[in-house]
Amino acid sequence: MTIRILLAALLAGILAGLAITPVQALRTTPLIIAAEAYEDGGAPSAHEHGALSLATPALAHAPGAGADAGGTSAARLGGTALANIVLGAGFALLLLSVSLVSGRAITARNGAVWGLLGFATLTLAPALGLPPELPAMPAADLGARQLWWLMAVLCTGLGIGVLTLARPAGLRAAGAALIVVPMMIAAPHPAELASPIPPTLAAEFAVASLTTSAIFWVLIGGLTGLALERFGTAGRLARA
Repeated sequence: MTIRILLAALLAGILAGLAITPVQALRTTPLIIAAEAYEDGGAPSAHEHGALSLATPALAHAPGAGADAGGTSAARLGGTALANIVLGAGFALLLLSVSLVSGRAITARNGAVWGLLGFATLTLAPALGLPPELPAMPAADLGARQLWWLMAVLCTGLGIGVLTLARPAGLRAAGAALIVVPMMIAAPHPAELASPIPPTLAAEFAVASLTTSAIFWVLIGGLTGLALERFGTAGRLARA
């Protein structure tokens, strides 16, 4: 039974990783490619920026760029797919672990809710202080950002858990307070905020990144619940 539960979660995560890859290719990858043109201090013209924002279709027809552009694009897509599969499997196992600890089963009906809670904990809450960044954007010390991110995730996760599982009003209030704590502590930011990246491009990437992540988490939660039911293990989790 344990092996079936693990296999169900892994299968769901792999499928979610494969499903989100084309979404990223359409929504976030073109913005990353556009930002990469600014990394060396360059500033593409309006025409070039428009082409990059549309997933650089013009590059495929540039002299001598056919094979290289196609190979680079295929390598990027393959790397993204592999990373998504690994992340999807890991996140599905994480949701499964929380389900086992809490005694609340993940099903096809509530799987999307589980996914949204995972998104709120691991993506949305940290992004309120440290929004998604494009290449060439200034950033604070990595260690400081990692500590703040970890604090935001732990406070949000514990807060959601208390709100969901606790019955006394006092404990629920404490859970809500934990969720607010990261917002009261300023996230680390660089002293110099000047960036070659256009603000509109950075804002568009932040929105696209968060939207894609939300879809990814919903897929992970929904597919995990569906897989657990198909494997006949959802009821076992509820009794664990």
